[in-house]
Amino acid sequence: MVNRETILIIDFGSQYTQLIARRVREANVYCEIHSHKISIDEIKKINPIGIVLSGGPMSVYDPDSPDIKIEILDLNKPVLGICYGLQLLCKNLGGKVESAKDREYGKAELSIEGNSLLFDEVRNDSIVWMSHGDYLTDLPKGFEVIGTSQHSPICAIENINKKIYGVQFHPEVVHTNEGKRIIKNFLFKICNAHGEWTAENFIEDSKKRIRSIVGDKKVICALSGGVDSTVAAVLVEHAIGDQLICVHIDNGLMRKNESKSVEKLFNERFHIPLIHIDASEIFLTRLKNIVDPEEKRKIIGNTFIEVFEKEAKKIVGAEYLVQGTLYPDVIESVSVKGSSATIKTHHNVGGLPEKMNLKLIEPFRELFKDEVRNVGRSLNIPNDFIDRHPFPGPGLAVRIIGDVTIEKLDLLRDADEIFISEIKKAHVYNDIWQAFSVLLPIQTVGVMGDARTYENVLALRAVTSVDGMTADWYRFDTDVLAKISNIIINKVRGINRVVYDISSKPPSTIEWE
Repeated sequence: MVNRETILIIDFGSQYTQLIARRVREANVYCEIHSHKISIDEIKKINPIGIVLSGGPMSVYDPDSPDIKIEILDLNKPVLGICYGLQLLCKNLGGKVESAKDREYGKAELSIEGNSLLFDEVRNDSIVWMSHGDYLTDLPKGFEVIGTSQHSPICAIENINKKIYGVQFHPEVVHTNEGKRIIKNFLFKICNAHGEWTAENFIEDSKKRIRSIVGDKKVICALSGGVDSTVAAVLVEHAIGDQLICVHIDNGLMRKNESKSVEKLFNERFHIPLIHIDASEIFLTRLKNIVDPEEKRKIIGNTFIEVFEKEAKKIVGAEYLVQGTLYPDVIESVSVKGSSATIKTHHNVGGLPEKMNLKLIEPFRELFKDEVRNVGRSLNIPNDFIDRHPFPGPGLAVRIIGDVTIEKLDLLRDADEIFISEIKKAHVYNDIWQAFSVLLPIQTVGVMGDARTYENVLALRAVTSVDGMTADWYRFDTDVLAKISNIIINKVRGINRVVYDISSKPPSTIEWE
């Protein structure tokens, strides 16, 4: 697939934009998210088979509200406007948008009118998810109403000749019962997509691309042992064989026995050369008395570069570096909206190539996490490894609130091992996106036997998510939580209280630091 069919998603600031992308990718169609500031020339270069205009938090009449470049509608590409995207279409094409007397938030019934391809095989009066304070009161010329709701007499519109469609509701969210069908109708019946975005095709394309880029040069992979870097290493090895050398740096901030497991997996299962460096002492020395999370991240990142660079110089002929950067890393670090503040520094984005003089290979820069897992399965990486929860680049350093010491690390490692082991025994591990323990910088009074204790508090965190962009806390059976707490307090000397985090993202982040 040299000329890959692409859906362009233009982002107007919706909290659901990544969900639109997920739904398109799930239908095996490739898509990219770009800011509303994207130029017409850039769009022509992408040459999309269709364009989706996302929702957004503003009114189309607000000062400085993002607008659409009207030339987009002259490109003869099918367009689907969602919520704010629909209202922008209406405003720019001569229709009328007004503030709604009865705002719609939450569930509504969609009444379908006519026989639009967008609603082909979609059940009438199905539930859709609304989130808007403005609504359409006059249609643009050449458009017809194809759907209504109780408070939106113009809930969905189309112009068949120009292949322009718009819906007031959000088909990308799970609360819209027929949302996947509506998106598939747009992709396959309106944009005429072929659905060739599969793990197998991605692997074959990537191998060809990597071979053409690398030639006969050597490639280094910074192997953390997580899912992303492991799948990246196996993919690149499939492409170039023994030209790949993996370097695993044990920074002393890994989970219990993690580095040994990584070494065993690569040596015994994949037979891929692995250089194992124990650099825990230098990392822990530099982290001494450091409590600020961003400072921790910078120290860990800079130390990693220093150690990695030292090892890389020993590998004669190495010109390329493999990293497991994912699409959400790129989205969060370089906001597609162009105005978001950096929430936290992502360890996979930026830094290494400029300092090390190595050219970067990021095979997963355009993939979401579950797509990487699908690639891993297609490469025959064991499921128990592929299904592992995400682990942050700075490791346990950002799960110890306050300064990092070997004693705290050992305490956290033991407690976390129990937590993960017990949720696996309860058969809920695969229902959870990410679960981990956080050691808090406070001690509380407890009673063990007849003795008073004054020991550490451990927080447990478990969330459900699609791609880590948003997340909700996992609802454990309380008996499972009680058992986990009991085992940790009894077995891990130094912890006498366990609490459970019930915060969602947003407003909280998944990790505490």
